[in-house]
Amino acid sequence: MFILKRQDVEITSITHPKGEQKIPILNYQGQTFRLINIFKAEQAEEARTFWRDLTDNRGKACVLLEEPDRYSVWGKIRLEQLATEEANENETVTTACIHGCLFLVQAVYFDVEDLLGNRQAKSFQKDFSKVLKEKNFPDIDSADAIKALLIDDPLTKLQLPSWREVHLYTLLQEVHRLGEEYFGNSNFAEGIDEILEPMNTPERNQFIAWLSQSPEGKKWAMK
Repeated sequence: MFILKRQDVEITSITHPKGEQKIPILNYQGQTFRLINIFKAEQAEEARTFWRDLTDNRGKACVLLEEPDRYSVWGKIRLEQLATEEANENETVTTACIHGCLFLVQAVYFDVEDLLGNRQAKSFQKDFSKVLKEKNFPDIDSADAIKALLIDDPLTKLQLPSWREVHLYTLLQEVHRLGEEYFGNSNFAEGIDEILEPMNTPERNQFIAWLSQSPEGKKWAMK
C-alpha cells in the first residue's frame, strides 16, 4: 500500500477494549494502522518481502514504515471495530495451523539438539524465548511454558496457545532466521511431509494449504 518515513506519521497507543494490553497505533492521513511486525535495520529485504506478501498475496491493507534503526509493518484497522476484528482474526487461525507451526519449530529444535549438541540446544531455547518475549506473544508466562512449545507433543500433551495469524507468521519467520544462524544454511528441518506425519490427513492438508499462502510459506514449503 504505502512505504512511509517516520516524519510522515504519528504513532500513539491505545488500550485494547477487551483488556489492559497497549496496542501501538500508526496514524497517516486520517487512516489508522496497527503494528504487525518489526524488523531490524539489516533486515530491510525481509521487511519488504513480508510487506509485499501481505499486500499482494493476502490482500491486506498495510504500510511499511522505514526508520534509521528498524522497519515495521502495520495493518489498517478501524478503532471502533477493534474488538470485533480481534475476534475475527482469532477465528482465522485453526488448530491445524498452530499444530503445523509447532511441529516445524520442534523439528528445527530437535535438529539443533541432535546435530549440534545439548549446549547449542540450550542456547536455541534462550534465543527462542527471547523472540517470543520481544514480539509480545501471549501465553508464554513461564520458562516451562516456553520449553513445552519445543518438546511437548502438540496433538496430545501441549495446551495450545491463543495465537493469532500474525503470531504464526512471526513465529515461522523468526525460527527460520534462527535455523539459518545455527546451521549456516537453510537446509535444516528438511522433509515437511515427514515432519507433519503425526497430523491426520485433513489437518495436514489444511495446514499445508495455509502455509503455501502465508508470507513465510516459500521458506518452509519447499523443505
